[in-house]
Amino acid sequence: MLLATTQVKDIDRFMEIFTTKGAEKRKQHGSKGAVVFRDPSDADRVWVAFDWDEQGWQSFVSDPDVPPILEEAGHRGKPQAAQFAGRCDA
Repeated sequence: MLLATTQVKDIDRFMEIFTTKGAEKRKQHGSKGAVVFRDPSDADRVWVAFDWDEQGWQSFVSDPDVPPILEEAGHRGKPQAAQFAGRCDA
């Protein structure tokens, strides 16, 4: 699992590209799915929990085809992966 965040210009446009072109490209790099959350304190920020490993994420972010997809989706910057801090059973 991987958690990432980014800011977007328009949530509807972001979701349109994220669920189509973005999903196709992520699948090519091993992503098995994602859940998108809007930040309650920043309407332009989204958080995404991916069923993906670090190697697939790194492969995706270094793919030269990805920046135009991010631009089309309205990202205000590069998505950033959160640093894993630990795990708890309950």
